Amino acid sequence: MDFRFLKGERVESIDKGPDGIFTIVSAKNRHRARAIVLAIGKSGSPRKLDVKGEDLPKVMYRLIEADHYVHKRILVVGGGDSAVEAAMGLAHQVGNTVTLSYRQAAFGRIKERNARRLEEFVRKGKLKVIFNSNPVEFISDAVMLETKGSIQKTA
Repeated sequence: MDFRFLKGERVESIDKGPDGIFTIVSAKNRHRARAIVLAIGKSGSPRKLDVKGEDLPKVMYRLIEADHYVHKRILVVGGGDSAVEAAMGLAHQVGNTVTLSYRQAAFGRIKERNARRLEEFVRKGKLKVIFNSNPVEFISDAVMLETKGSIQKTA
């Protein structure tokens, strides 16, 4: 059995051909394989925000099933593909109001297809994005965000 490791290579796409063989395209190479094992990191140790109130029961560090959340006001924090995909999945659920907070001025590391979908969600009013923002405190009914030097309460 031949095992090849793509450690340190960013996978750009995985496609299964009509012959049942996968083509994996990375930033450095193109690989073909009969089977693929994805080791995408450890989910048991989330990176905490280290802000007041993050121990409240309403603060989650993993999203298992987006469809468990309906008719909720939700703030997703982050600017990577996981955060963007979680925000879009939650925004798709009935009655949810979803805001995505990101500390930078623009997304710089998300997949192009996520960028296009996110743009569509924002354009249709399904999702709000607040750039240059950081949560500074979680309270029972809201989150306090620092944005451009001032603190605002998000519902």
